[in-house]
Amino acid sequence: MAVAQPRLEKEGDDCSLLPLVHDIIKCMDKDSQDVHQELAKLKSRIQEAREQISNMPGIDSSPQEQQQQLSTLRDQVRTKNQLLQKYKSLCMFEVPKAS
Repeated sequence: MAVAQPRLEKEGDDCSLLPLVHDIIKCMDKDSQDVHQELAKLKSRIQEAREQISNMPGIDSSPQEQQQQLSTLRDQVRTKNQLLQKYKSLCMFEVPKAS
């Protein structure tokens, strides 16, 4: 029942909050007025992270349900691998070699 979902974050997105906290501390050390702007950036980054977490697939499932789904998927993979090995061992088809 696993459904492929599009990736929620871009490859270049950084979810780290540490650089923002560092910028806030630097602004406070300099007695800069940019502290409020940096705090707003941090708040928006935290809100984005919350939204990404709430949109993650499986977040609404309990850990037991997730374990059950994982077990089912592992069983399916094991069965399919066994079938592949069975069909490979039959050698019913001659695969032409690439020249």
